[in-house]
Amino acid sequence: MKYVNEKLQEFNQYIVGKRVAIIGVGVSNLPLLDYFYEHKAKVTVFDNRELDNIDQEAIDKINKYEMLYYFGKNNLTYLQNFDIIFRSPSAMPFLPEIEKEVERGAILTSEIEMVMMLCPGTIIGVTGSDGKTTTTSLIYEILKQKGYRCFLGGNIGIPLFTKIEEMRPEDIVVLELSSFQLMDMQVSPRISVVTNISPNHLNVHRSYEEYIEAKKNIFMYQKETGTVVLNYDNEITRSFAKDAKGKVLFFSSKGNIPNEGYVYEDGIMKQCRANGIREQLLSVKEIPLRGVHNYENICAALAATSSLVDTKNQLQAIKKFKGVEHRIELVREINGVKWYNDSIGTSPSRTMAGLSSFDENIVLIAGGYDKHLDYAPIGKPIVDKVGTLILMGATADKIEKAVQDELLRQGKQMPIYRCDTLEQTVNLAHEKAKPGDVVLFSPASASFDLFKNFEERGNLFKELVKKL
Repeated sequence: MKYVNEKLQEFNQYIVGKRVAIIGVGVSNLPLLDYFYEHKAKVTVFDNRELDNIDQEAIDKINKYEMLYYFGKNNLTYLQNFDIIFRSPSAMPFLPEIEKEVERGAILTSEIEMVMMLCPGTIIGVTGSDGKTTTTSLIYEILKQKGYRCFLGGNIGIPLFTKIEEMRPEDIVVLELSSFQLMDMQVSPRISVVTNISPNHLNVHRSYEEYIEAKKNIFMYQKETGTVVLNYDNEITRSFAKDAKGKVLFFSSKGNIPNEGYVYEDGIMKQCRANGIREQLLSVKEIPLRGVHNYENICAALAATSSLVDTKNQLQAIKKFKGVEHRIELVREINGVKWYNDSIGTSPSRTMAGLSSFDENIVLIAGGYDKHLDYAPIGKPIVDKVGTLILMGATADKIEKAVQDELLRQGKQMPIYRCDTLEQTVNLAHEKAKPGDVVLFSPASASFDLFKNFEERGNLFKELVKKL
């Protein structure tokens, strides 16, 4: 008997003739233009970019479907009398124009929230300040190893809204979810993972507390049948356990968890059972990933898939998993020097995790766009692990101050250089690195000063290194 998604059918009937506002025509919202046109909704498109900066594909669709549109700085002035508002992750729900429309009666949602509401299968969601993409990708690979039909989306993969019709109750959707996507979410995945919480995106969020509360939404709407996987070593995520309605599984690299979960200790990943027994699963020598933060990601993925996949298939997938692009990615080795691309290092905590992955002397390339984060904690890890520091971008002063303060405390010296372009940093690193060294590109900063995103930044770094 053919499966029919009754929730989706009901939604499709509901949107006929409805006034729909789509705010932002980036990757996630672009497929909505086709979908709502086909289902006879009355769509108006909003974007704070000027016409010249809108992707041609979006312009072509808007013209083809004869949709109304408002672009530019004051575009939301025209957000009036809509039935449904689909916001992109960058359109904050607290914008006064959006709040006014919601107060009037408009439904505020997003592409990813509707996926979660209408998907008939199991949803696994991953959030956190660091490690989201690696953990999400690893969960996806473990499930595929077992033979599940899976869909990968959210911050990675593809927009999934138009794939809902293909989904069946036995399928699994794996989502990487940012604070921007979660902050007004009113539905949670059945299995949720919070990798860690540290200050991030404070240039956009109104406070650190708002950022934390947004992350909590990944499990706050779970039922008693839900599971939340939490980092026991992080004080904030550990405290989330008291608010969980369903099962709580912890993971840790410090070895101390009070109930069931997974730990990394003494070079071994272990499963902790309710009776206190710790079963050894695999050694770090058996896997391609390196760094304690990645061993934590593996523990989180093991916990998230423990009710769905047997241990044998879990371990087979982990042993094959070589990591995600731009995350401590080995680019090449030149004259005994290994070059690593860690462009995902968009915050101090990410770069600190990257530094801890190596025992070799490091030539560090760092700096970029300033998200108004605290750089004081990065001083000690750089002084302890780095032999040569090369800086660029708006955060260069903050990073250098943190390092100089720590050098003064320890009575040490370190060569610190400034460059204007990424090409200059690569050439200088090539000149300074010696055989046996590691050159690590981990900016500890966002990319928006010079690049569209961290992927574009990482790709340029790889191109430059391959030209050496």
